[in-house]
Amino acid sequence: QVQLVESGGGSVQAGGSLRLSCAASGYTYNLACMGWFRQAPGKEREGVARIDANGRTGVVDFVQGRVTISQDNAKNTLYLQMDSLQPEDTAMYYCAAQKGGCEWSRLQTPAMYDYWGQGTQVTVSS
Repeated sequence: QVQLVESGGGSVQAGGSLRLSCAASGYTYNLACMGWFRQAPGKEREGVARIDANGRTGVVDFVQGRVTISQDNAKNTLYLQMDSLQPEDTAMYYCAAQKGGCEWSRLQTPAMYDYWGQGTQVTVSS
């Protein structure tokens, strides 16, 4: 059993920054890929970024250059640093984890992930 708890969301003006955190607990030893997703009202949940056990990262094009994913293995914590936030970034952000690696030959989709956090809301005003 794995539990994921996000934090760090909130309201920010356009151009601002937020750092989201995801604390993992339980049996995390075999989690080889962790990622962030977001979902805006009326839209599908979409991948934002992912990182594997070797530190390889992938960030989707629509946030490229503004988002950095990282992890602190000692703390079992995943981070998403978001800069230059825009209103279109407004969404519920979810932390997710999966076993077996990030499957880099495939796009980052929700179906790939085994565990999910409750989400943290990010609201960006203009």
